[in-house]
Amino acid sequence: MNDLIVIDGLQYCKWDREYFHFLHQSKITAVHITLVYHENTRETLARFGEWNTLFSQNEDLIMPIICVSDIDKAKELGKVGIFFGAQNCSPIEDDISLVEIMRKLGLFIMQLTYNNQSLLATGCYEDKDSGLTRFGKQVVDEMNRVGMIIDMSHSSEQSTLETIEYSSRAICISHANPSFAHKAKRNKSNAVLKSLAHTKGLLGLSLYPFHLPNTSHCTLDTFCQMAADTVEVMGIDCVGVGSDLCLRQPQSILEWMRNGRWSKKMDFGEGSSSNANWPENPSWFSDSEGMENIHNGLLKQGFSAEEREKILGKNWSNFLASSLQPHKSNLSKEATN
Repeated sequence: MNDLIVIDGLQYCKWDREYFHFLHQSKITAVHITLVYHENTRETLARFGEWNTLFSQNEDLIMPIICVSDIDKAKELGKVGIFFGAQNCSPIEDDISLVEIMRKLGLFIMQLTYNNQSLLATGCYEDKDSGLTRFGKQVVDEMNRVGMIIDMSHSSEQSTLETIEYSSRAICISHANPSFAHKAKRNKSNAVLKSLAHTKGLLGLSLYPFHLPNTSHCTLDTFCQMAADTVEVMGIDCVGVGSDLCLRQPQSILEWMRNGRWSKKMDFGEGSSSNANWPENPSWFSDSEGMENIHNGLLKQGFSAEEREKILGKNWSNFLASSLQPHKSNLSKEATN
């Protein structure tokens, strides 16, 4: 696996030098890290500032991905490339002009909602699925224009289907699993998977235990069988890995993810108080051998070398390359009409 470009499509771990060594040992070339969950614009800017310091202090281990070619550069230099995403639309608040500003600062990916109804779309935990909002369509247009990737990992069925259809560019679901493998509110139906594949979007298979078959006890064989079944539905070019790995984070981070500022009650995710704490990762994905174990499991499952290369990183690299280039603005043309 040493020669492969390996990309993890979502992590939110405790970012420090110890963990950057862990990433390096994991043979990961680049990782999409969650910059913010519910942070507002000012708080998001502060997160960018914190990462500038991390890059400066750990430049021997990590580097920012500014353009897709930097992924190959990270591989050549033996560093781990970092690119940013937001798991909610809170960084833009209610100001559409902030989409372009956030993209220029380096925000590659933004979810339209995180579990709840947002100004843009419906979250997967809402009782009523009203789909993409009027403002949401405007933001989708703007994200398409500036080359910011739309992510619907925590969104509802109707919102996701409408966004896939409405967007002029392919979207991603960076970290979720098929609902046929495990019934969880955030896992995706075959209708979503087929629509995503039809538009050349990307699904990152998640290792988060609450979204796996048999949760923390999911075996490597079961995970790789799920990957094979997903490829049968979507095709080999639309499936990657988005582990949703959250290592070494305190309980307060879990509570921030689930509750933000919107609730005074504890949100237990799938609705059970037994889910109140961080779940235990599958034993085969709990150390730096995790990605290598997936590689070997895919080999055992019968995936060819080319197919393994695609799932472990090439599909993510190709998707980023086709999605991040801004469109030329047509505002001046409209102004003259």
